[in-house]
Amino acid sequence: MKKILLFNLLLVSFLACNKEKNEKIVFPSDVIFSLDKWKILLGDGTYTDSLINYKKDDFFYVSSDSNGNWVVFKTPNAGVTSRTSKNTRTELHQKKYWTPEIGGKLTGTLKIEHVSTTGDATVPSSFSVVIGQIHSDEGHENEPLKIYYKKFPGHKKGSVFWNYEINTKGDNKGRFDFSTVVWGYDWSVVGTNSTTYPKEPKDGIELGEEFTYEVNVFKGIMHLTFTSKNHEKATFSKNLLVSDYSSKKDIPQQVINLYSSKRTVSEEKENAYSGELMYFKQGAYNQANGQSTKSKIFNGDILKQYKNGSYTEVWFKESTLGNN
Repeated sequence: MKKILLFNLLLVSFLACNKEKNEKIVFPSDVIFSLDKWKILLGDGTYTDSLINYKKDDFFYVSSDSNGNWVVFKTPNAGVTSRTSKNTRTELHQKKYWTPEIGGKLTGTLKIEHVSTTGDATVPSSFSVVIGQIHSDEGHENEPLKIYYKKFPGHKKGSVFWNYEINTKGDNKGRFDFSTVVWGYDWSVVGTNSTTYPKEPKDGIELGEEFTYEVNVFKGIMHLTFTSKNHEKATFSKNLLVSDYSSKKDIPQQVINLYSSKRTVSEEKENAYSGELMYFKQGAYNQANGQSTKSKIFNGDILKQYKNGSYTEVWFKESTLGNN
């Protein structure tokens, strides 16, 4: 009897070990094949420039649903971030630099699983995440493109919009973002007070709803394309070599309305971002924080933030990075 029991225990142990050996670990680089062109900063401050066969639980890993494998980018409202931002991120950073004249192309097919449920409704960046960027590496180091997803608490549908940040003439104190709606609202639609939200957008994007964006910078022109199964295709173009905001009379009313009560706004350089080195970014750049958006951060405890809705989570099914 003892021999039989011992044999059964050894068999179970053998089968368990064998199963573990046969179960292949799936890394983000098995899903997104361009990860050799990227480096990453995670929401806990972890940095690496070697992403082949790399993952980190709770921040950057692979999850599956009925549509296959997805790369998960997850980050809390408060963690460790870059020197130029107060917002945490689990976000890819392109290794190669280019100018608008040279250009480049970035695509992403994704869905948003969660945005922070805490924040001040009167602040445009509350309850939002940036899922794609073009970032300058020179001058003011501003961002000619930030693609956002934003959903107010209690709403079923959120908004997709993109912001252009000016390359400010003179110092950078008067910089501003101009926001353009894709589906739902742009970021100028805010609550009447910190806890009162606008009406839910009729043509918005739900959590878990798949969509695709393409950013193609060609000969200094930024071409944007957004597609979704349940929405009209949306396309936009923006010149990165010649400014639309080089004089006071060119500053849009949206900008004046948003910034006038806080500070003055400046004009942009006439040649905008011409000749500046820049790079793409992609992932989850959480716009909620404990300062400007007054989001809950639970003393920076990451697990408590995850448990209580103070985080953002973005799933990418596909991503490409290359020439225009």
